[in-house]
Amino acid sequence: MTLKSVFSVLVTLIILVAAVLIGRSLWTHYMDSPWTRDGRVRAEVINVAADVSGLVVEVPVRDNQAVKKGDLLMQIDPAHYEIAVQQAEALVASRKATLDMRRLNAKRRAAMDGRVVSRESLDDASNTAAAAEADYQQAQASLAAARLNLERTRVLAPVDGYVTNLQVYAGDYARAGEAKLAVVDRNSYWIYGYFEETKLPHLRVGDPVEVQLMSGQQIKGHVDSIARAIYDRDNPQSRELIADVNPTFNWVRLAQRIPVRIHIDEVADGVLLSAGMTGTVIVHPRREDNAETAQ
Repeated sequence: MTLKSVFSVLVTLIILVAAVLIGRSLWTHYMDSPWTRDGRVRAEVINVAADVSGLVVEVPVRDNQAVKKGDLLMQIDPAHYEIAVQQAEALVASRKATLDMRRLNAKRRAAMDGRVVSRESLDDASNTAAAAEADYQQAQASLAAARLNLERTRVLAPVDGYVTNLQVYAGDYARAGEAKLAVVDRNSYWIYGYFEETKLPHLRVGDPVEVQLMSGQQIKGHVDSIARAIYDRDNPQSRELIADVNPTFNWVRLAQRIPVRIHIDEVADGVLLSAGMTGTVIVHPRREDNAETAQ
């Protein structure tokens, strides 16, 4: 065998061994490294509803507008509630006059000679004054409720955030407790990474995370928590409140995906976060000694 043939065989073997090592490394990285392409940006979305019913007379915000906590989002027609406050104020004044009269009457009878006014008459006057005082307190409570309802005709932003999917306009009718618009809390963004269960042993709370969005922009964070339960579709609850076991079994078993919550630590300049965005989540496990030291 010539030197050239030996060299060719040697080069071929080296390339083959390198290809095997690289393939094994890539396979190990793909199967064991804690990463997933199934990452989703999430945020707290607050469904804003009016606390009172009425006609919407003003909507001073636009779709996707940034708002601050306390900004006016929607104005309910206050006319009915202003009248209710006036009625409650009139009732309070009436009950106050009645209370003053009853108290004066009871005081006058208490000052009379016992031979002129019977004990029963004195007790009746005292009890009537007490009842008038209770009616007065009830009227005051009604006035406070009427004023609160009037105040609640102004629907305010509960947090700093963004109005999204605005579907309410002046002229619509708002019902108490019925959500009319949504506000995304600007300080609540986080990321959910759905990791295969085979990769969970490599994850620890506090591990640094790198997230690459579909746009190519990057976000840094750390593992905040790991979900402790997902729905079991093969074992739903029957109407008799017992297990409904599937009689068939799928021999091809796929690893379940477990939600892992990622806390966002750093967002690069120019990155616009929107709930629903997707990306690749890569976890960089800490060494065991560092993890123990951190704990």
